[in-house]
Amino acid sequence: MEEATLMGSLIEELEAREAAARARVEALEAEIVELTARLEGEREAWSRLRITRETVAEVIADLGGPGTVVPVAGGSEPEGVVEPGVRVVGAIMVPHWREGLSVDVLPDVYRDIVEVVMDAAKPVQAKQIVPRIGLPAVTAKIEGTRGKLKRLVERGWLVEDAPGQFSAAHPGRDVGNQVNSPNDKGSSL
Repeated sequence: MEEATLMGSLIEELEAREAAARARVEALEAEIVELTARLEGEREAWSRLRITRETVAEVIADLGGPGTVVPVAGGSEPEGVVEPGVRVVGAIMVPHWREGLSVDVLPDVYRDIVEVVMDAAKPVQAKQIVPRIGLPAVTAKIEGTRGKLKRLVERGWLVEDAPGQFSAAHPGRDVGNQVNSPNDKGSSL
C-alpha cells in the first residue's frame, strides 16, 4: 500500500509541475504576442520617419537648384555629391531613376548591387548578390541587401519580377561606365 501511495504522490507532483510549466509557456507566448505587436508598431513608426526624412531631403534638393546643401540627420559637412549640383549632408540618397542618369550617382554599395543584377542572365535573389558584392552570406547582410534591393525597386533602378527575384528595370541601357562591380568576385549567378 505504501508503494501505491508513493506512486500516487509522485504522479500528483508531476502533474502539478506540468501545469506550472504549461502556465509559464502560456504566459511567455502571450508576452511574445504583445512584444510582436509593439515591434510592428515601432517598425511602422521608424519606417514613416525614414520615408519622411528622405522625402523632405528630396524636396529640398529639387527646390534648391544646383549647389544646394540638403540638411539631413546629423552631419554638418557635405558627405558627397549624389546628383550634379546637389550636396547631401549626413545621409545616403538613392535618387529616382530617369533617362540619362547613370549608376555613378548611386552610393557605392547600391551601384555594386545594380551592376551585379545587370550582369546576371536571369533574375537574382539577395542571397546570390551578397557574396558578389564582397559581404559574408549571413542573414543580417542578406536582409540588409534585400532592403537595398527594395529601395532600388521603389526608385526605378530595378524590378522585382517575382517575390525576392530582382532584375534590371532598364536592360540594354548604358546606365554606367563600369560593366562589373569592383567588388565582384566573379561567381556566376
